[in-house]
Amino acid sequence: MPQSRLSADVVIAGGGLNGLATAVALAGPASRRPLRCILVDAGDPFAQGTAAFDGRAAAIALTSWRMLEAMGVWGDLSPHAQPVERIVVTDSGNGAASRPALLQFAEPGAPGPSAHIVENRYLYAALAGAAQRLCGLTVVAHTAVERFEADGGRARVDLGDGRQIEAALAVGADGRRSRLRQLAGIETVAWSYGQSAIVTGVAHERTHRGCAFEHFRTAGPFAILPLPGNRASLVWTEATGEAKRIAALDDEAFGRELGSRFGSELGAVQATGPRHVYPLGLSIAKAFRARRLALVGDAAHVVHPIAGLGFNLGLRDIAALAECLGDAVELGMDPGGEAVLTRYESWRRLDTMMVAAATDGLNRLFSSDNRAIRLLRDAGLKAVDAMTPLKDAFMREAAGVTGTLPRLLSGRPA
Repeated sequence: MPQSRLSADVVIAGGGLNGLATAVALAGPASRRPLRCILVDAGDPFAQGTAAFDGRAAAIALTSWRMLEAMGVWGDLSPHAQPVERIVVTDSGNGAASRPALLQFAEPGAPGPSAHIVENRYLYAALAGAAQRLCGLTVVAHTAVERFEADGGRARVDLGDGRQIEAALAVGADGRRSRLRQLAGIETVAWSYGQSAIVTGVAHERTHRGCAFEHFRTAGPFAILPLPGNRASLVWTEATGEAKRIAALDDEAFGRELGSRFGSELGAVQATGPRHVYPLGLSIAKAFRARRLALVGDAAHVVHPIAGLGFNLGLRDIAALAECLGDAVELGMDPGGEAVLTRYESWRRLDTMMVAAATDGLNRLFSSDNRAIRLLRDAGLKAVDAMTPLKDAFMREAAGVTGTLPRLLSGRPA
C-alpha cells in the first residue's frame, strides 16, 4: 500500500480528551475485540498535559471512574484525584456576605463518592500515556482533516498533508466546531448564554474536607471544586464582557474581585496559575451519526457546565459506541454499518437531551433576579434538602448509576 494511504478499522478525528479516550476504549485492553485505530489531530495529542494549555478540572462521576479504571487509566490519575465527600448549594445573589446553605449532599447515595475532581492536565497525561502503549493505535499529528466521504463499505478521510485514511468507521471527536460533522453536513441547534466562565486555580487557608460548593448568583454559578491539598478549581460565571474584564485585571485587583465573591468558608484565598475564559452555550447535533460516521463528546453536544457533566457525557458516548462496535465485531457484522450506528444514536440521544434540558433549565432558573422566582426556588431546594430519599436519587443520577449502562461504565470490557 502506498505510504500516502493508510488503512484501519476506525479513524478518529481529534486528539483531545474525547479523542484519546475513544482510542483507548476501542484499541485498548478494555475492548473485547480491540480495533485498529488511527487518531488524527491538527496539534500533538501527547503534548497537552499542562495547566497553561487548558486550566480546567473535571468532575469524574462514579461510572466514569469505573470506565477509566477498566481502561487502565485510573492508576495514573488516582494520586491527583480528590473525592467529593459533600456538596453545598447556596443562593447568594451576586454577593458573598450572606449565603445560607439551601441544599447539602453529605452522603454519596451510591457505592463510593459520587465524583472525583481531577485537573484536565492529568487527564490528558494519563490518557496520552495509555494511548502510547497501544500496539493497535497509529497517531497522525500536526495535520487536519480536509475531506470526508463514505462510499460503499469504507469511510475515506483526506488530510492536509496529502495522506488519505480508509476505515470502516470515522469518529468525530474533534470538538464543538467539529470539522468531520461539518463535512458530513450535520447541522446543530445552538445558542449562546451570553455568559463566560473564568477558570483558574485557587489556594485557600482552611481545609475543604472534600466539600464542593455551588454558589448560585444572578450573574451565573460560582463553583468551587476541591483538589488535593488546600487547593480548588474555580469555575466563575459572569456575563461575557464582565468575565473578560475581570480576567484581564492585575493580580491585586483580581484578588479583590475574587474575595468579594468567594465567601469565608475556606478562609483567606489566593488565585494561583493561569486564568482562562471560556464562552458558554448549548449546542446539540441534529444527528449523532451519518453514513460511516459517529459523533462523540463536544462534536455531538455541548452543555452548560453547571452540573459538571460535560466530560462524563462524552465518556458515556464512548462507552456506548465501544459496546456497539464490540457486539458488531463479535457477531461478524460491519462495525460501520447502519444498524450499528442507529443503535448507538438511539442509545445516546435521549440521555443527552435530558441532560441538556436540565442544565439549560437550571442555569436559566438560577440566573434569574426575579424575586418571586428566587423565593420559589429557594423553598423548593429547602424541601428537597429535607427529603433524604430524593437527595439520594439525585446523587445516583449525578453518579451515573441509573438507566441501562454500557459495560465500560460498569467496569467491564466493552
